[in-house]
Amino acid sequence: MFDRLREDIAVVFERDPAARSAFEVLTCYPGLHALVWHRDVVNPLWRWRLRWLARWLAHWGRWLTGIEIHPGATIGRRVFIDHGMGIVIGETAEIGDDTTLYHGVTLGGTSWNKGKRHPTLGRNVVIGAGAKILGPILVGDGAKIGSNAVVVRDVPAGSTAVGVPARIATPEDLARREEKASQIGFSAYAISADMNDPIVQAIHKLLDHAAATEDRFNRLVAQLQRDGLECGDAKAVAEAFDPRQINKMVE
Repeated sequence: MFDRLREDIAVVFERDPAARSAFEVLTCYPGLHALVWHRDVVNPLWRWRLRWLARWLAHWGRWLTGIEIHPGATIGRRVFIDHGMGIVIGETAEIGDDTTLYHGVTLGGTSWNKGKRHPTLGRNVVIGAGAKILGPILVGDGAKIGSNAVVVRDVPAGSTAVGVPARIATPEDLARREEKASQIGFSAYAISADMNDPIVQAIHKLLDHAAATEDRFNRLVAQLQRDGLECGDAKAVAEAFDPRQINKMVE
């Protein structure tokens, strides 16, 4: 028990620069209180089939910390709950080791049927403030969920999900978009790749389309020039495209 507690305190220092002392963490961090209460008191009672007592004590834990964890939830090691107010973790939810949850997160269900109805989070997952992960879906290892996202389908390992409903971008998608944007002399992703703003997401899509269109246009002009046709205006049209102007529009 005490080894796990020391591990939990070390995690707080690792992930929260505001932590100043072990005594402060022990006395002033409701996320730590909620996790210890669930792991060492409530969940064992649930597994021992003392269901009413487990629910009653979980209710008191919610009243004291603002964090609602069903006694049946499975929570791994070195999980960090930052702030924590308003977090709801359902009965069949599973949270992997080294995961981080911010305030307002819901790991909820979408069905009234018994059985597995809440999400499973892999290892090293980060869930942004206010995000809703709903249903018996899997969020893979190392995935990130943006603030206020609503996730209703599986998120592959290492991917990022943002928006309502959440759109999923894999690392390969981000690299491909960056490459396409660089083809037209402009890249917005250096300043906004991780933003959850739907307008920025729309700009990403437009840049994908613009890069593909530019490539097709250049190949068409090259073919016409090989066939002996004069394409002087085409060069002027291409030069009229000013990536710096787009940069000012999205900054």
